Formats: sequence, structure tokens, C-alpha cells
Amino acid sequence: KVINVPEGFDYELYNRNDINRILGPKASCISFKDSACRCFGYMVSKKKYIYTIDDDCFVAKDPSGKDINALEQHIKNLLSPSTPYFFNTLYDPYRDGADFVRGYPFSLREGVSTAVSHGLWLNIPDYDAPTQLVKPLERNKRYVDVVMTIPKGTLFPMCGMNLAFDRELIGPAMYFGLMGDGQPIGRYDDMWAGWCMKVILRPLGVGCSKRGL
Repeated sequence: KVINVPEGFDYELYNRNDINRILGPKASCISFKDSACRCFGYMVSKKKYIYTIDDDCFVAKDPSGKDINALEQHIKNLLSPSTPYFFNTLYDPYRDGADFVRGYPFSLREGVSTAVSHGLWLNIPDYDAPTQLVKPLERNKRYVDVVMTIPKGTLFPMCGMNLAFDRELIGPAMYFGLMGDGQPIGRYDDMWAGWCMKVILRPLGVGCSKRGL
């Protein structure tokens, strides 16, 4: 299979043979049966911010018909603070035209660093298998331009389809673990990483998962 990379990009391309060569007997920790194969890229990257997107995801359009810049929005999310300790009913208080609502503690308005930007997508929802069987024709067609912080003490099902994170803050936790052969439940490798990451960030005082475009 030929990977066509547009001109102007500085990249390193790895396949299963490269992983086997570099990791040796430990190469089995990187699964190629699911989305976990991208974790090798997370491990070897030296970039501060890492963005990953599935190959069947395409750029969405806003209500005016203009293409959105998903990567730009992810970086904005990671560069702006999170507010995990107190929910702001205007969602993201740091974007243009918004602010903290009346009653929001002034002592918490500086926010905390953001470790993860969890993106959304249109068309096929990220349902589990039983729900997909019950709703085979359901599609997500409504564009939503909103960014919010996952509150402290709350878990969420992270999806690796459209995801960006700060490697220096949470890089080692972004490992999509092995699910094992013959398990009754599958497709939880990215969710497991998200649960671990969310719990790890609690004592660090770092915000998590500003859901955006």
C-alpha cells in the first residue's frame, strides 16, 4: 500500500516491520487489530502536541458552508485553560464573545492547563454494537460549535477518532491497551486510555478533554 503524503510535510512513516525491529520482543504491546497501532507514533514523537484522526474522517462544514479547521481548533483548545472545578453555563469562557457567568468564583477564573482536546464528528455516531443494531440508520447531522471542559470527578468514553493531546502533560497515559483474544467485549482500547488518563490528571490539577469540533 502506498501512502501519499502532500509536499511540505516533515514526517516519519512506520509500519509493523519497523515496530518489530525497534521494540523487539516487546513489539506485541502495540496491537495492529484495532486503532492502538497509532500508539507507537505517540511513543516516538518528540512534538509537544499530537493530533490523530481516522482515515475515514473528512473535514466538516459550518452552517455557512465553510470548511472548519479542526486542527486549529484542537490547538486552541490545548492552549486555552480548562475549568474542571466549576461549570460555566456559557461553556468556554475564553473564546471571543464569551465570559464567566455571574456567580462563577473569581479565584477559579484563571483555569488550569488543558491536556486533551477530544473532537466530535458528524454522520455515524460512536455507538456500541447493541445500540447500532437498534438504530442502524441514525446519523448525526447537526453541526455544533461548542467547547466545554469535562468536570472534575467525571469519567467519559474517549474516542481516538479525532483527538489531540499535550504529550508533555499526559503522553505516557495515551496508550490504547491490549484487549486480548476471545474477550466478550471489544472496541474499548481508546476508552480505557481515556479513563486512565482522566484519573491520572485528578491529582495533577490539570484539565481534561475540552470537547470541540
